[in-house]
Amino acid sequence: MNRELKNNPMSNNMEEINNYKYGIKSTIAQCWAISGVWLLQIELGIHVITSTIVIGALENNASREKNEFLTITREEASWFGSLSHLFTPLGNVLSSLLLDRLGHKKCMILTNIPYLIAQIMLYFAKNVEMLYACSILMALGVGFMNAPSFGYAGEVCEPKLRSTLTSAMNIFYYMGTIILTMLYSITMQWRLTVQITMVFPILTIIILLTIPDSPMWLLTKGKHSKAHRHLSRLRGKVSYGKCENEFQEMVRYNNGSHHKENTNTWKQLFEPAVLRPFRLMIIYFFFKNLLCGLPLLPYLVSIFNKFNAPVYVEWTISFSMFLSIVGSLMAVFLIRKLGKRFLTLFTLSVCSICYILIGLIGVYWKNTEPLTSWIVLLLFLTTILIASSGITPISWILIAEIFPAK
Repeated sequence: MNRELKNNPMSNNMEEINNYKYGIKSTIAQCWAISGVWLLQIELGIHVITSTIVIGALENNASREKNEFLTITREEASWFGSLSHLFTPLGNVLSSLLLDRLGHKKCMILTNIPYLIAQIMLYFAKNVEMLYACSILMALGVGFMNAPSFGYAGEVCEPKLRSTLTSAMNIFYYMGTIILTMLYSITMQWRLTVQITMVFPILTIIILLTIPDSPMWLLTKGKHSKAHRHLSRLRGKVSYGKCENEFQEMVRYNNGSHHKENTNTWKQLFEPAVLRPFRLMIIYFFFKNLLCGLPLLPYLVSIFNKFNAPVYVEWTISFSMFLSIVGSLMAVFLIRKLGKRFLTLFTLSVCSICYILIGLIGVYWKNTEPLTSWIVLLLFLTTILIASSGITPISWILIAEIFPAK
């Protein structure tokens, strides 16, 4: 992976910064345009951590709510937590089929529909089957969201702002997780907590209706004048002449892509320009998911209880999500200063050591004592902080930067 990051020409190109000198209005306009993507990241964080809250409240009749009637077994909890990952690829496929036809903006708006339906169903859930259906809907929404949101972020931002604005997406993802966990820690009613968070998909739809479409996508549809107009909006409503150089670069890139229109789309997936970054991202995401703690999220409550964590579990989860935000803020500054390759290797090494130590403690110190409980808790919180400051945000930045636009 070290060699891939170093030698990949596309990875090197993404470090090059073109300064078009638009000014502060352009930065504000791009922040507004990408705010819809940021809100989607808040929703993503909410839905990813929802399974943690529900499983922690309902598994083996663990709910502290007097009026809660629904309970789930450990096996049912496992299915509920797993379905949110099993059906995400189906959402990816649906997104890929509709993205070219509808564009990024409309697809991002559609993403909110399964989110809203899942939240309504969760509030009224009466049996485990309804919980499964909600988990599947949330997974479809998560999968459907990825391509349009990251594609839009990569296409509407100036090169000099792209890394900063896309790495900030990770901050909003963790904001979603901490919003949900703090609400639940305060209300101690998971249904009420879910009901409150329904405001976010509604707000997201309103914001997305006001942002411009991606100029690159409009160019692929032959809408040159509209693409020029939307690029002007994204650069702070500057004159057409001031954004002419950037627009002509987009036109040349789009025309170069059209030379391959007669090539089958699936065949283009096997071209070096796609295969090399695809191979890099498969390796990167494998280690990222292995070491960032994402697969553990649905079972955090059970994990902390298993190790007899000497803390209030619900607030500890909120604190761990707060550490993720701190790590994401650190990433915004560290990525440009230290580089993606160094941060990747450093965070992978630290997280690996922490998880090895947690595993050794779990195997050889089965009679849990306060000291080992604190050590495990600190090691786990360390992985949360370190992963969110390196491998997690960098993975999404690479997706937005190294693939050809088409």
